[in-house]
Amino acid sequence: MTGFDHFSAIAPIYARAAYSKKDAMREAASLPVQGRLLDVGGGTGRVASALREYVDEIVVADVSFGMLAHSPRADLAAVCGASESLPFADDFFERVIMVDALHHVVDHTHTAREMFRVLKPGGVLVIEEPDIRAFGVKLIALAEKLLLMRSHFLAPDGIMKLFDRGEKEARSVDGTVWVIVKKLF
Repeated sequence: MTGFDHFSAIAPIYARAAYSKKDAMREAASLPVQGRLLDVGGGTGRVASALREYVDEIVVADVSFGMLAHSPRADLAAVCGASESLPFADDFFERVIMVDALHHVVDHTHTAREMFRVLKPGGVLVIEEPDIRAFGVKLIALAEKLLLMRSHFLAPDGIMKLFDRGEKEARSVDGTVWVIVKKLF
């Protein structure tokens, strides 16, 4: 990343924010499950912390070292790196999630391919994003542009088109989109 690191700057605040959609994520990701969960763009681990009791191991991957450094939990593994080139073997995780981060990545297509690549057959991938079709989210998108963030929001059908394989479903509830992709055997 070049220029100002917005995410390191907001990390101390973000680390204190609770994740309010735990039950919806549990349902979408078919939790609990034995095995590993990867939280891509997981920042301080706030979502991973909320889900910790439902999986054996959680890895938080984020491009911002500043965000990862503010994780309040020692039992979450942290990996600093870009979502477009995840440093994991094929078919490594039972679950992969990305919460409120897809619009921040440099390359949506490569990120989707990487998340699908590291997901085990039979596994579930969940992307939770603000729904750009909602007026309030359009205001957030505008604010992020004004702050010179590289945000690029996709509508639900655009997110689903990133995945050329798997069983896909999109849900939209109260300004949030949930795209669920099941990797078939």
